[in-house]
Amino acid sequence: MPDSERQHHRYLRYVALGDSQTEGLGDGDDTAGLRGFADRFAERLAVHSPGLTYANLAVRGRLAGQVRAGQLDAALALRPDLATVVAGVNDMLRPSFDADEVAGHLEAMFAALTAQGARVVTVTFPDITRLVPLARPLGARVHALNERIREAGGRHGVVVADTAPYPVVTDPRLWSPDRLHASPLGHERIAEALAAAIRLPGSGDAWTHPLPAPPVPAPTGLRAAAAELRWAAAFLGPWLGRRLRGRSSGDERTARRPSLLPVRLPAVQAPPGA
Repeated sequence: MPDSERQHHRYLRYVALGDSQTEGLGDGDDTAGLRGFADRFAERLAVHSPGLTYANLAVRGRLAGQVRAGQLDAALALRPDLATVVAGVNDMLRPSFDADEVAGHLEAMFAALTAQGARVVTVTFPDITRLVPLARPLGARVHALNERIREAGGRHGVVVADTAPYPVVTDPRLWSPDRLHASPLGHERIAEALAAAIRLPGSGDAWTHPLPAPPVPAPTGLRAAAAELRWAAAFLGPWLGRRLRGRSSGDERTARRPSLLPVRLPAVQAPPGA
């Protein structure tokens, strides 16, 4: 069905597959509860699809192959008519990263879900080297994976919210202090990008617009170097420690919303593109 005919399509079952970003890290916490872009996207969908139910199968720390192995069958059993598949960042951080292998897992999920009749939506990833200068060697990996996501999406009729070309997606204010997970504002922008990609009524390109100039300029010189060292001690060190021990932040965790449940709209929703 062409996009022009789907602009006002109503959805009954939305299922989100992925890792920590889809789980919602950076938007809330494990005590008060997580929200994240998938929840925010579901809320937008529910405004136009009364009766929508939503499941979130994502688990933090999962590689693309683990998302496929641990979430795809469960997603298919829920028979979604809309699904988001967002994974691959954890793979890019591993020394053994293989863009073709990661894209193969993503494409297998695209193929299975679309074959069952689901409309599938995914995203491209920002250049994390603009957020984490120490990660500069990963720039080529991001580009390679994004190209494969676009190609695989085209082969299976997957809607790709192509966020990578827009400079705003690497604005530090859209990211949490660990620079790996979106902030609440970042999750809001991802949700709006997804809504715009499927041409949800009321969506637009506001998510691509730059934020106002920050009141305090970013540090430079020695102050910037000191900030990088503090970040490495607070976030990179613990992450490397888990890798060396063969551990993951998602060990012994399960999906926080494994069943299709009604979507509860917040009393006051953030304006689109905020």
